[in-house]
Amino acid sequence: MPKYVIERNIPGAHCLTAAELKAASEKSNEVLRTLWGDVQWVQSFVTEDKVYCVYNARNPGIVAEHARAAGLPADRISAVRTVIDPNTGE
Repeated sequence: MPKYVIERNIPGAHCLTAAELKAASEKSNEVLRTLWGDVQWVQSFVTEDKVYCVYNARNPGIVAEHARAAGLPADRISAVRTVIDPNTGE
């Protein structure tokens, strides 16, 4: 399945409490269950004013549908074309 990086503009994201992050994760998981097999949440990175999420999905439309249903922004959905890591330089 293709991999996507989702950029979510969330001012003050770094100030979200553990309870707020848990609630957002629970809602995301609830929606994911309805889309089972079409989209998988891999992980997310919280920065100052953004959250970057990695998803596996059949297409970017499914990612956008998930965001809408979960009440989350999806300001940019980018397909991952290549993955590199330190081993690439070996």
